[in-house]
Amino acid sequence: MFKTIVRRLAPLCALVLPAMASAQSFDQVVQAEVLPGWRNADGTHMAGVRITLNPGWKTYWRAPGDAGIPPQISWRGSRNVGDLAISWPTPDVFYENGMRSIGYSEDLVLPVKIAPKQAGKPVRLKAVLDIGVCREICVPQRLKIDGELAAPGARDARIVASIVDQPLSAEEAGVHQVTCTLTPSADGIKLQAKIKMPRAGADEVAVIETANPEIWVAEGTTKRSGDTLVAETEMMHVSDASFLINRADLRFTVLSTGEAVDIHGCTG
Repeated sequence: MFKTIVRRLAPLCALVLPAMASAQSFDQVVQAEVLPGWRNADGTHMAGVRITLNPGWKTYWRAPGDAGIPPQISWRGSRNVGDLAISWPTPDVFYENGMRSIGYSEDLVLPVKIAPKQAGKPVRLKAVLDIGVCREICVPQRLKIDGELAAPGARDARIVASIVDQPLSAEEAGVHQVTCTLTPSADGIKLQAKIKMPRAGADEVAVIETANPEIWVAEGTTKRSGDTLVAETEMMHVSDASFLINRADLRFTVLSTGEAVDIHGCTG
C-alpha cells in the first residue's frame, strides 16, 4: 500500500538533483542564512535560520502532507552547541492537484534556541538543510549555512515575530478532551481522533504526527460535529513492518483560517 502511494505521488513533482551551494541554490530560487540573534539571561542563545524564496515559490513544514517534501536539517559541524530546539511558525495549507501540502511561501524564519555546552563562550551554528521548494515543479534543494553567535547579540524582530507566530496550546485554545480510537487495517492502523474544542476558524484541518519517523501518516479527513472536531487517518510503517502506537506520543495540529492549535497526546 505504501509503495502504491509513493508511485501515485511521483508525477506531482518533477525532481532534479539537489544543489550543493554555500548559501543559495543553483538556480537561486531559494536562499538561507543564519540570523545571529541574542543571548538570554539564562545563558541560552536565541538565533534563527532564515529561508527566502523567490515570488511564487514555497517550502514545507515539518509535516508537509502527501504532496510535500519533508525538511531535513543536520547541525553537524556546529560548535559549543548542547541542546538545540527549533520552533516552527504556524504554516499555511495549500491545495494542488487534488492533494494537500503544508508549508510557507516566500519567507520563513525558524527560531533556534541553543543551550551552549560552555556558558559564556561563542557559539557557531552550522547546518545543512535538505528541503523541497515548489512552484509548478518541486525541486529538492541542499543549502549550507554557517554563522558565529557571539554574546550578547541583539534582539532581532524577525526572530521575535516567528516566536510569536506559534500555534496556541491546548489549554489556551480551550481544548476539553482528546480521545483516540485505534483499529487494525490491512496495511497498518486506522486512527479516529475526537477533539472537543471551540471552533478555531473556517476550513479546519487536523494534521496528525507520531514520534516515530518510520511511521507514515496518510492525509486523512477532518470534519466538525458540534463542539467536536473529528479527524481520521491511516498509519503504516515505511518498511511494512509491524508497529505500535503510543497515544501519549501522538501530536495534533489544528490549522484554520483563524487560530492554529498544538495538541499533545490523547486518551483511549
